[in-house]
Amino acid sequence: MNDAAPAPTPAPAPRRRARVRAPELIGKGGWINTGGDDLALSDLRGKIVLLDFWTFCCVNCLHVLDELRDLEEKHRDTLVIVGVHSPKFVHEAEHQAVVDAVERYEVHHPVLDDPELATWKQYAVRAWPTLVVIDPEGYVVAQHAGEGHANAIRALVEELEAEHEAKGTLRRGDGPYVAPEPVATDLRFPGKAVLLPSGNFLVSDTTRHQLVELAADGETVVRRIGEGVFREPQGLAQLPDGTVVVADTVHHALRRYDPATGTIERIAGTGKQWWQGSPTSGPALDVDLSSPWDVAWWQGRVWIAMAGVHQLWTYDPATGTVEGAAGTTNEGLVDGPAAEAWFAQPSGLSATEDRLWIADSETSALRWIEQTDDGYAVHTAVGTGLFDFGHRDGDAAQALLQHPLGVTALPDGSVAVSDTYNHALRRYDPASGEVTTLATDLREPSDAVLVDGDIVVVESARHRLTRLRLPEEAVQVEAVAHRTRREATEVAPGRLRLDVVFQAPKGQKLDERYGPSTRLLVSSTPPELLLAGGGTGTDLFRELDLNPELTEGVLHVSAMAASCDDDPENEYPACHVHQQDWGVPVKVTEAGVARLPLILAGMDA
Repeated sequence: MNDAAPAPTPAPAPRRRARVRAPELIGKGGWINTGGDDLALSDLRGKIVLLDFWTFCCVNCLHVLDELRDLEEKHRDTLVIVGVHSPKFVHEAEHQAVVDAVERYEVHHPVLDDPELATWKQYAVRAWPTLVVIDPEGYVVAQHAGEGHANAIRALVEELEAEHEAKGTLRRGDGPYVAPEPVATDLRFPGKAVLLPSGNFLVSDTTRHQLVELAADGETVVRRIGEGVFREPQGLAQLPDGTVVVADTVHHALRRYDPATGTIERIAGTGKQWWQGSPTSGPALDVDLSSPWDVAWWQGRVWIAMAGVHQLWTYDPATGTVEGAAGTTNEGLVDGPAAEAWFAQPSGLSATEDRLWIADSETSALRWIEQTDDGYAVHTAVGTGLFDFGHRDGDAAQALLQHPLGVTALPDGSVAVSDTYNHALRRYDPASGEVTTLATDLREPSDAVLVDGDIVVVESARHRLTRLRLPEEAVQVEAVAHRTRREATEVAPGRLRLDVVFQAPKGQKLDERYGPSTRLLVSSTPPELLLAGGGTGTDLFRELDLNPELTEGVLHVSAMAASCDDDPENEYPACHVHQQDWGVPVKVTEAGVARLPLILAGMDA
């Protein structure tokens, strides 16, 4: 990769409040969590409004939902959070799927279902998640992309409260949120399952934050486990000693459950989310994790699908340590040596003697890792990248999946894939290189377990386990292919100026005491799109040279900035990390722009 020549970071511009009228909120899917009422921005005049552009496949969006909960509660009488659901995948444009996701992730504010990205376009959003702050008079005053902005938004909300209280333009009182009626089912959006030696099933009952043991019929509840202990648990892996490791996803931890005694103990993670610059190895209870989504026992260690940072980690119960095992934290699909591979929300694992199979959800891919003479290597069986998905059988090189969350190794050496957003169970046969469909008419399958020659599927959105007989012949399905529904940015050929806009929150500054506090990584698909300007640097701007022989592609941009409280009297100021990855489809045309601004935090002047 070629880096742009280093240049000094320009001094920050003086803070000024831009006056941009907020566009109206429109979406064909309508409103959720409002008791059936439609909302307009005029209904919210007098309130501080925070728009959260999200999509339910995106783990970073789920992190932001959690970041905002405390802010939402503390400023409930002045702040209205409005989720704007902006789909990446076709399944996410289905209204019922959005309704399910709002319940699944306990979204306690109004949500606008915008399947055609109308409001997304009006606000010129380029990434999930993006947060936009609107003041009580209806003007956009800030925009943030990615994670880590909760403290900055809290400070801005408090500033806006004081300013508009003084002006008489702040309206206190309840917001428009109306809670939906609860639904009684034994399971609620179950995630993963394992078969216990007793023949019973252990299931992660994700939305109810517990484990549930079901009898061998897959229906009768034997007991509920861990109430008040877990937070959206997902993956389960049985260890040789009979205990079960649980991916306690939102707590960013691993716990061990002993079915014999009923005891639960934390074995890895601190409860805090991992951020860039944090340790990636060490005593398991001292190292932060990030949204572990699945776990599997392989080669004497627990392997962890660390969805939150697009990596695989391992936990060694013999030494009580964890370490990063594969992936760079960059989001995408790159094979090769484990340390150089790119993943995108790995969410399902299944081990055989010589391979660990991986459902890499955001790339709609089936991948595997194996040990070689030089270490571990990552390979892809099905999938091409972040933007292409669908339901297509046949040769694996052209087959398509749609956001799979689970993978199950079968006795004949093939692999069953819980093809979540296609509502299907698929099969990949390494011997023939073919992909087929085993079953359809499932509802968001997220895992599957082999039982006596049958396969028991976790139908997450039907809140149940479903037993299927493995078919002798494949199900015939009409092939469909899709691309992520985002318009390409038209850019001019030749030199393109990339600016990542970052303004430190009020009362904070970039802390350069120990070196640069910003990082920018740029690459492209295909790699030939960039003639110069790729690679890693510390400035949040870059001059890119585009290949004149290519007319389209994707720019991959990853930015990070760390700001600290600006208090000279405090020797140990609190610091906050802000980070975001963008995948920007571009089309090279003579009429295109010569500058590409991406807002990490602030407003583009």
